[in-house]
Amino acid sequence: MSILERLQQGAEADAGPDAAVSRRAFLRAGAAAGGGLLIGIALPGCSAVPLGGGPRNEKPPEAAVGQATTALSQDSPGLAYSGFIRIDRQGAVTFIVHKVEMGQGTFTSIPMLLAEELEVDVTRVRLEQAPADNKLYADPLLGGQVTGGSTSIRGAWEPLRRAGATARAMLVQAAAQSLKVDAGELTVANGVVAHRASGRSLHYGQLVDAAAQLDVPKDVPLKKPADFKLIGKPVKRLDSPDKVNGRALFGIDAKVPGMRIASVAACPVVGGKLAGMDEARALAVPGVRQVLRLDNAVAVVGDHMWAAKQGLAALAPTWSGGPHSVLTTDAIVADMEAASRRDGALARSDGDALGILAGTRASQGVNAIYQMPFLAHATMEPMNCTVAVSAEGCQLWVGTQVPVLAQTAAAKVLGLPDEKVQVHNHYLGGGFGRRLEVDFIVQAVSFARQVNYPVKFVWSREEDIQHDMYRPYYLDRIAAALDEQGRPTAWMHRITGSSIMSRFAPPLVKNGVDPDAVEGARDIPYDIPAQRVEYVRHEPPLPTAFWRGVGATHNVWVVESFMDELAAKAGQDPVQYRLALLGKQPRLQACLKLAAEKAGWGQPLQAGAGERVGRGVSVQFAFGSYMAMVAEAAVNAQGEVRVRRVVAAVDCGQVVNPDTVRAQLESGVVFGLSAALWNEVTVDQGRVQQTNFGDYRVMRMNEVPRIEVHLVPSSDKPGGIGEPGTSGVTPALTNALFAATGVRLRKLPVGDQLKAAAG
Repeated sequence: MSILERLQQGAEADAGPDAAVSRRAFLRAGAAAGGGLLIGIALPGCSAVPLGGGPRNEKPPEAAVGQATTALSQDSPGLAYSGFIRIDRQGAVTFIVHKVEMGQGTFTSIPMLLAEELEVDVTRVRLEQAPADNKLYADPLLGGQVTGGSTSIRGAWEPLRRAGATARAMLVQAAAQSLKVDAGELTVANGVVAHRASGRSLHYGQLVDAAAQLDVPKDVPLKKPADFKLIGKPVKRLDSPDKVNGRALFGIDAKVPGMRIASVAACPVVGGKLAGMDEARALAVPGVRQVLRLDNAVAVVGDHMWAAKQGLAALAPTWSGGPHSVLTTDAIVADMEAASRRDGALARSDGDALGILAGTRASQGVNAIYQMPFLAHATMEPMNCTVAVSAEGCQLWVGTQVPVLAQTAAAKVLGLPDEKVQVHNHYLGGGFGRRLEVDFIVQAVSFARQVNYPVKFVWSREEDIQHDMYRPYYLDRIAAALDEQGRPTAWMHRITGSSIMSRFAPPLVKNGVDPDAVEGARDIPYDIPAQRVEYVRHEPPLPTAFWRGVGATHNVWVVESFMDELAAKAGQDPVQYRLALLGKQPRLQACLKLAAEKAGWGQPLQAGAGERVGRGVSVQFAFGSYMAMVAEAAVNAQGEVRVRRVVAAVDCGQVVNPDTVRAQLESGVVFGLSAALWNEVTVDQGRVQQTNFGDYRVMRMNEVPRIEVHLVPSSDKPGGIGEPGTSGVTPALTNALFAATGVRLRKLPVGDQLKAAAG
């Protein structure tokens, strides 16, 4: 049994099986292998929600992936995890990090938390990627060793600071014993414990062995925000140098001795099969070594990528599409529209919303149907997985948000126990929820078991987009009744779409309600007396998965667009209308006022020749953060949209690294605008029509608007920030376009609609 396992087992034994959930980390300390101090962090008493329909532990927390947006802000049990910190005899600090880095800045912000309380230079904190192990590195709130849901900093906020403070206290106590002085006479800075009166000092490396023999102190006080030296200050990304000079390794960079490269093609129709191929012609391509086949896919293995791609082209596989070969987007939407007419599972019911709506005059009621398309993830790094299968087991070199699920999936394919599969995780060139899935790993391992050498499987951009697991198509029916002053008295929202949670974390789907599908709709921030929210599960033939912003990306657009419709119906200013309904949300009100002020709301806009211009607004409370956005857009005579400016005001609690917060909001805005303006996945004859960035557009640099991010000072616990920009910008944009053109946009993407209106 390893030291890490013993520490974890000891923490669990101390807590006992029925220990109550605590917001304070339980800590264990001991000697690291080879000398030094090892700190183990655990929050016992939290039970994980199983992913993918696995065995269910007792007492699963109510808040999980779909509800993690608000869990910590509502004083639900804290986001708990296990992790380990090593301090060696040279004073170097290593944190075995349970999260992955996919561009969100976690590998800088997490070390900042530890370095702040430990009193070391943040550049002295080294991160070591944790192996796949739910027992040691699980996020109980997320149901396993998972990176997603804008939870990394929220989960690490207190435990990592407390671990750093406790380690510092132990090192100070060891120094006091060594110097034979009172601990209160010592000061700490940059990993050095000093006794000013005598001029003596000891660095951490000299103290770690003695500190490892001490008892772990309880309730070490944490710094007050006023005393922070790092937290709240801009810190340059620690991973940037290696990403600039090429030393950073992403999954697609994996190199294994004896490795060959494979190019993959799967049946373009869901459920279809391989019908034929020209294997001899493929093997005749120089550098091609082998052709691998599954029932619905082929892979050509070559000495290098070019050989594999040329061999796949020569292979020219043909396919039998099966029953879905006549499928079209129109047919999918027609089925969904029919499903949306039936009553849904009840997600919320306050007052008699249906009765009020039934008795409302047409002049005081508003009804609408909103539709959002399927969306691909289109990560910059296309899907890839390097696999080596041998008599000893299996090794994977990959970038994944779910290392344990990857391990389990590979083990299941091979009929091995999980411990026989080793996952070497890498940097992720974008995740956005795509790398929460393991379909590509299952396919790669299924191929790899046919050979006796390591193979790197790479999906082309075209294969990646046409065989994605897509953001669900949603069709929403929404209605409201207004009183004589234009205020809503009743609200009805019926959401129709697939249930990702039913596959990903089945225990969280209760009474037929997928918590992710109703996120941002079930608990809207507005003061409306009667509210009813329903969910109709309707599964299309295309596979669906989480997408950046998850349920809030869909529901915030619908809610905030419809709120704009109500303001227009009432003849009131959209900002003032919202402010009047946010009386119980002072933090959200403050964000809205700040965003409106900074955007110049109410001031005239200058339009270019032939342009119509307008501003639009949105507010949201999601992922534990409060945010308001104002978008400024122009539409020319041809109906082409130019987003000129986006202003965001965000209260995400205590900011750890303001540079990261701004960068994440900026990237979320660009990601969201790309989808709102152009992106959709359509199907004809069972085949996805989009193939690459030419027809699945990403906003180009010359198209990016001026983005301003204003941070509201706060000492509250941090909220999430990776997702809110994506969910907030779409309604701000469509509301701005309504202000500019008078065209109410209830279906995404918007680009062609305005062109059609102009034509």
